[in-house]
Amino acid sequence: MADQNISVVTEFVLLGLTQNAELNVVLFVLFLLIYIITVASNLGVITMTLATSQLHSTKYFFLSHLAFLDFCYSSVFIPKMLMNYLTGQKVISHHGCLLQYSFVSLFLTTECFLLAAMAYDRYLAICQPLHYKSVMTPTVCVYLVAACYLLGCASSLTHLSSLLSLSFCGPNVINHYFCDIPLLFQLSCSDTHGSEVLFIALSGATSVSTFLIVSGSYLGILISVLKMHSKRGRYRALSTCASHLTVVTLFYGTVIFTYLGTSSSYPQDRVKVLSVFYTLLLPILNLLIYSIRNQDAKEAMKRIIKRKIFAQ
Repeated sequence: MADQNISVVTEFVLLGLTQNAELNVVLFVLFLLIYIITVASNLGVITMTLATSQLHSTKYFFLSHLAFLDFCYSSVFIPKMLMNYLTGQKVISHHGCLLQYSFVSLFLTTECFLLAAMAYDRYLAICQPLHYKSVMTPTVCVYLVAACYLLGCASSLTHLSSLLSLSFCGPNVINHYFCDIPLLFQLSCSDTHGSEVLFIALSGATSVSTFLIVSGSYLGILISVLKMHSKRGRYRALSTCASHLTVVTLFYGTVIFTYLGTSSSYPQDRVKVLSVFYTLLLPILNLLIYSIRNQDAKEAMKRIIKRKIFAQ
């Protein structure tokens, strides 16, 4: 009888970043601009890579998939945020909330493994240049990227099945702008111990394995660079890795601090600010970092612009 009196939660309330109505207007405009830039820049990179024969290389193959993941990742959060700001109704359905986090897990995990694959690619290019083309063939690249997506899907489905096993019958207010899994654990009226252990195990396995691949690759690169006698050769080797290393540092650093903060005594407002950085700003920063240091991409973009101008 007691169980029959427990109401089942059918929707969650997302408090967002602030409750200030005037600030919400500013945030709506800001996030709309961020989303437009994110969509235009990431889809632009994908289009440029496909349309320019000079960019049909392993490096740009991986970069185009990174752009695709960043586009998808932003699309999980921003459209819903914009709709909430526009309508003033900050609600999301129960199943919509669980699906939102499952997509978070999908794209976040896939990007972790993709960044690791990109680090390994840089390792082969610098440490084994004579064997690079025979090892990193187009088929191998496709297999590596497919493995990244498969691992992301496996993580996503595992988290989704774990969340579907939980019951929500109490408070339904989430102090965030998206459905983050640690906050869902706090709202569940089920025993979440098994789900929390699974979350930590999967997150830990992904983080540790990809970190070892990235750190091992760059350790090998550093050793090879130190053995070079030419200063120009050292500079060229390090410059080819600078963009990727910057992106990896920002990505891992922000995600680790965010999730450590979620499970610690950090204020939730601080956690939300950190989340804004890796969910909304990193997709733009990634391409900005690559484009600033990438002469090939700049030249390709100039050729495309000139072609459009003369075509008119």
